[in-house]
Amino acid sequence: MTTVRDVCNALKAIAPLQLAKDWDNVGLLVGDETAEIRRVITCLTLTYEVAAEAVSTGAGLIVTHHPILFKPVKRITANNAEGKTLLLLIRHGIAVYSSHTAWDNSLSGINQQLAQLLELEEIKPLRARAPADQVKIVTFVPQPQLDQVRDAIWNSGAGVIGNYQKCSFNLSGTGTFYGSDASNPVVGQAGRLEQVEEVRLEVVCSSELLERALTALRLTHPYEEPAVDIYPLKSPSDGGGSGRIGTLETPTTLDVLNRRVAKVLRQPYVQFVGDPKLIVARVGIACGAAAEFLRDARRADCQAFLTGEARFHSCLEAREYGIGMILPGHYATERFAMETLAERLNQEFPEIAVTASEHEQDPLCLAPTADPV
Repeated sequence: MTTVRDVCNALKAIAPLQLAKDWDNVGLLVGDETAEIRRVITCLTLTYEVAAEAVSTGAGLIVTHHPILFKPVKRITANNAEGKTLLLLIRHGIAVYSSHTAWDNSLSGINQQLAQLLELEEIKPLRARAPADQVKIVTFVPQPQLDQVRDAIWNSGAGVIGNYQKCSFNLSGTGTFYGSDASNPVVGQAGRLEQVEEVRLEVVCSSELLERALTALRLTHPYEEPAVDIYPLKSPSDGGGSGRIGTLETPTTLDVLNRRVAKVLRQPYVQFVGDPKLIVARVGIACGAAAEFLRDARRADCQAFLTGEARFHSCLEAREYGIGMILPGHYATERFAMETLAERLNQEFPEIAVTASEHEQDPLCLAPTADPV
């Protein structure tokens, strides 16, 4: 039996949610993790048409790239498209999961796939992720109280390393103390040297959660004055980050690169900014609507930058910088990766059917050329 939770866990391994931007809304957004499912649909954007397709095909889970419920809502009614879609999904018990920016930037995600489709070399993040600001909490706990103190620290949000939670190190040893007459030791007596069998407990913690973790520690630690050491950690870069950058095996013109982009993304044309004869050796990539990465591409000495769509003033900025900007469309730079994600989930869960939505299509259409006057 395959459950919603099984597929969600696989998606978290493919695109760890900690890679998502702070403003994003990712993970399981609608549904029951314990529900059994026999069919999954992937899509770029969850519209009412995709929801109806899920109902008609018996899908129990929709994996959408763009999150539904992206902004906080106060009511869900059928008076708007989002509410109408949610009510249909809930009525039929269909769950919804989104990875969004986590899938954009994961090691096998959309930007990485775009770089590979263009056969770029030396691929790395366009905007590297800064190392996490972390500390290590060290305290010493009598063995009988170890679980309660450790659980309290974990529940505060500490003990997370990458995709793993409840991480700690525990080493048994002997602690000593001599309590003054004003002390009230839990173990032993004041006024004499005591030796106690203790466990050295080490837990990593983000700096922003440190005070919360220390409060949890002190509230559950049996000692009147627990010994606590805080060690700042200098974390190495994990190689992650947003967007991608890479080099072409052989430098080419912007015109030739435009044609290559159109071909690999199955587009009849691409919009672009720049001189078609511009020689391109280094390319920056950020899928969707990500013109804010243009300056990152400039700092990285890119001659061309690929994103889905951009505002008019961003196009002027690219022209001012002398960078070729390639715009095949938001849909074109992301939808293909929801198809490859469906294929990957099919391989991991051969007992269920996983398909990309057959009803979804680019909302932008091409008008026929006007007749000559």
